[in-house]
Amino acid sequence: MGIVSEEEAIDELQKLINQVEGPLKKTFERVHQGYLRENLSRFLKARDWNVSKAHTMLLDCLRWRVDSGIDSILSKPIVPSELYRDVRDSQLIGMSGYTREGLPVFAIGVGLSTFDKASVHYYVQSHIQINEYRDRVLLPSMSKKNGRPITTCVKVLDMTGLKLSALSQIKLVTIISTIDDLNYPEKTNTYYVVNAPYIFSACWKVVKPLLHERTTKKVHVLSGSGKDELLKIMDYTSLPHFCRRGSSGSSHHTQSVDCFSVDHPFHQQLYSYVKHHYETQGQGEPAKQGSFHVGFPEPGADGVQIVKTIESEMHNLENRNGLGKPVDDRKVSP
Repeated sequence: MGIVSEEEAIDELQKLINQVEGPLKKTFERVHQGYLRENLSRFLKARDWNVSKAHTMLLDCLRWRVDSGIDSILSKPIVPSELYRDVRDSQLIGMSGYTREGLPVFAIGVGLSTFDKASVHYYVQSHIQINEYRDRVLLPSMSKKNGRPITTCVKVLDMTGLKLSALSQIKLVTIISTIDDLNYPEKTNTYYVVNAPYIFSACWKVVKPLLHERTTKKVHVLSGSGKDELLKIMDYTSLPHFCRRGSSGSSHHTQSVDCFSVDHPFHQQLYSYVKHHYETQGQGEPAKQGSFHVGFPEPGADGVQIVKTIESEMHNLENRNGLGKPVDDRKVSP
């Protein structure tokens, strides 16, 4: 096509996507939220600016959204509330605040998430709801507030408690990461890894060469809790609770609800938003228990290789060291 610039690639993809009609066009409007070019560029980045491949990826994403009913997922509360609390207690994710540039800060408890209190469908539903709330509510709001497009977030990954037993969760984690890779590409600006034990370092060493350079540049492994580095991009009040350890911050900071908790303002606002949209649909009865089922995409060849590499390395660690504490608990500097 003779494309020589990123802007021209966006123009070409826009011409192609302008041809979609009906449900695909409607769901794409949910995706871009008025920031068309910024969202087209995400799919182009994910496919190394190959317009044809980006077009195929975007169409597949839109079809997945329509087939799975993603546009309605923010009106499908997880009920009863006790079940939602169980999901929150075992799938540790929350939003702690914003960077100084206005990007949402999502905290993820990788090491201590157990995924053992609900079916896989509830965990996937919860994850997608957080994605959609971020993309449809938080990011448009921050874009309006800051007077410029804000279409990405940052994630702080807490590796506290990461053990060899995490291998049992790799299937669910792979499902969630594949959904993100294929349908929410390039939504994370930077990944900050904190409280990393030796087991993370060992796995990262063998996985890093398999990842695209675009991805590895986003990953920053910080020393200890990462507090000093993170304070360069966000205020103390936006630090995830697990990054505040050893801090001399004021008591009202240290006693605040951790961002994983269902009682944290973010989760309260999200759950209230979903319940409100369920009720405003004119539903005459209380929401019934039952998860929101979506199609689970198959990971690509690269994803399969990464999973196999992680499994192999963790088995090697287990064989060399048994199930002993040293592998799980040794800390490592970045």
